[in-house]
Amino acid sequence: MKTVAGVYRLSLGAAEKTTPVKLFGPEGAQAPLAEGGPPPFGAGSITSRVTKRGFVIELPMKNDEDFYGFGLQFHSFNHAGRRRFMKVNSDPAADTGESHAPVPFYVSTAGYGLLVDTFRYVTFYLGTSGAKGSSKDCVEPEKEHREFSEQSLYALKRAKNERRILIEIPHCHGADIYFFEGPSMLDAVCRYNLFSGGGCLPPLWALGNWYRVYGGANQEQVVKLAKQFRKDDMPVDVIGLEPGWHTHSYSCTYLWNKALFSEPEELLRELKSRGYHLNLWEHVFVHPSSALYEKLESCSGDYEVWGGLVPDLADTKVRDLFGGYHRENFVDKGVSGFKLDECDNSDFNPSNWSFPELSAFPSGLDGEQMHSALGPLYQRTIEKTFRDRGIRTFGGVRSSWAVAAGSPFVLYSDLYDHRQFIRALVNSGFSGLLWTPEVRSCADSEDFIRRLQSVVFSPQSLLNCWRIPNPPWFQTDIEKNLAGEQMPESDCITAIAKKYLELRMALIPYLYSSFWRYRLEGLPPVRSLALDYQYDDRARSVDDHYMFGDSLMVAPVFRGEKSRNVFLPLGEWYDFWTHERFAGGQVLAYETPLERIPVFVKSGSILPLAEPVQFVDENGIFNLIVFCFGGGEKHFTLYEDDGISLAHEKGRYNTFLLVQDKAGKVNAARTGTEPPRYDIKEWKLIDGESNAPKPTFGGVVNWKAET
Repeated sequence: MKTVAGVYRLSLGAAEKTTPVKLFGPEGAQAPLAEGGPPPFGAGSITSRVTKRGFVIELPMKNDEDFYGFGLQFHSFNHAGRRRFMKVNSDPAADTGESHAPVPFYVSTAGYGLLVDTFRYVTFYLGTSGAKGSSKDCVEPEKEHREFSEQSLYALKRAKNERRILIEIPHCHGADIYFFEGPSMLDAVCRYNLFSGGGCLPPLWALGNWYRVYGGANQEQVVKLAKQFRKDDMPVDVIGLEPGWHTHSYSCTYLWNKALFSEPEELLRELKSRGYHLNLWEHVFVHPSSALYEKLESCSGDYEVWGGLVPDLADTKVRDLFGGYHRENFVDKGVSGFKLDECDNSDFNPSNWSFPELSAFPSGLDGEQMHSALGPLYQRTIEKTFRDRGIRTFGGVRSSWAVAAGSPFVLYSDLYDHRQFIRALVNSGFSGLLWTPEVRSCADSEDFIRRLQSVVFSPQSLLNCWRIPNPPWFQTDIEKNLAGEQMPESDCITAIAKKYLELRMALIPYLYSSFWRYRLEGLPPVRSLALDYQYDDRARSVDDHYMFGDSLMVAPVFRGEKSRNVFLPLGEWYDFWTHERFAGGQVLAYETPLERIPVFVKSGSILPLAEPVQFVDENGIFNLIVFCFGGGEKHFTLYEDDGISLAHEKGRYNTFLLVQDKAGKVNAARTGTEPPRYDIKEWKLIDGESNAPKPTFGGVVNWKAET
């Protein structure tokens, strides 16, 4: 049955009462996409059955079919031939499919996407198993002599039409599955995001730089650090407080610790006067001394976590109660957002990390379902407190699940492998998720810069410095930082760090427009090359560089690398730093001095870069230099609104169209009646010549590291 344009539902057996789609949507309107092609198979080729273990669905699969998605995956990219186990787990140490944010959704190179609408720990077998007897027709005659090798020992011959997709959903007797039309994987992903309500649109300030302060800091130290950033011209928009602001944090009281923060409302006024927004850490488990405890005691799960209640957020009244407390005590007083920690689960942590799967909740959910649902329920509960005031928010979260594209929260992790972080960033765009490879701790100053470069080109530019009282450009070693010992190369590292934080500010207009497209079209702002270049087999295997918006391709560098290979997809590309032009379809050996991360601009792009500011002024105007790369006609749409309210949902915004015509003439046209946010100071036309003007924002290309 068709639900919205390009989306079909197939109901198999008796689906459970509470599922992601039934609980959260679909909230989206008709997808603004032309009808595509249906799945490459009919409903008649899909079978299902009830077993002792639960419910099984089988679908056909092509031998050369590739699969992407399944949420926030750290270890794998192309999942063909793998088993994916969708279980919320904060310690995904092995390549099983478990993750902070597993999503029972995939996209296929055969031209469709598929969502299993369940909160259960669903397992996908993607061509891993053949039915009994299916290999009879491909048995080869034994040879008299066969060379022994490990490869030949485990080689498996399969019939061309034998492979199947098996989906097992435990503890149920049926499920709805949703198909999202192609014909491309990108079309299917966009339809899925629109079906989820469209991508989120952050407030403008949230696209600046975030800094989470030392966990033991008090009010005076927080203000001192905030003043120092402004004195040093270090661009920072958001100050985040870690657990110490609570009177008790594991579990949470949601009460200010007056021993550290004696006048929290004065702190808010002081930070606001200097252009900062305040974000508060918390988790959902309610301490007995919290004012919420008695109100939630009868509507929580039957097991505690860290000595606190687990509120049943599947109940609307509980969400209203929990969210209402936050609005009255924090949002109404000026807090701009929250970091929603510990809402994932861990099987391997020795502490009382979370509730068991055998838990029962008044809403009827069991512990397994609640582990999957808790992250998205928590996000929607907190988001509503801001929407009720008519404003937007943006924050961090440790867990998510399906149909979550509209939630204004970015995933993060306690894990810390840089390569895995980049793979997670590449994978996140397949499943309607946002992910930050946050700067949390660093092996040394080189590692800090490489991680900072990555995070600047991500959905949330976040430095999480909760373990160090001084900024990481002062000292990256934790013990030496605690002792106040400055590292010898601090001046050099500070200069590079500042240039990249400034670059992030320069990118805000470009990135904000990318988020607007995420909202309106479902187009992920950060995404794999496999989505933009699906029909190039080489792009389909790249898991360590990605598209950042429509025009920029980023290839992060890891500690110890002096150069790296960069794959340039078909077309023409320009080095962001030097403007040198390169033909696509090749692998480029690129030198990577410490101050340089490979970034390439797609030919035919218009790239608006802003003069960096220390913070996003609510009523300020961005001064732009607009770069036009390559010949031919091109355009780029900037979106102008107040950057903080929900007025844009009622059509109160401008479009600001930047155009270069075939003759090379440039023009800008504004449509709408809202106050302008952008002023063009200069246009620069880039043709790839060595004397072409270069970006001045960040100044990194001319920076000489003194290491």
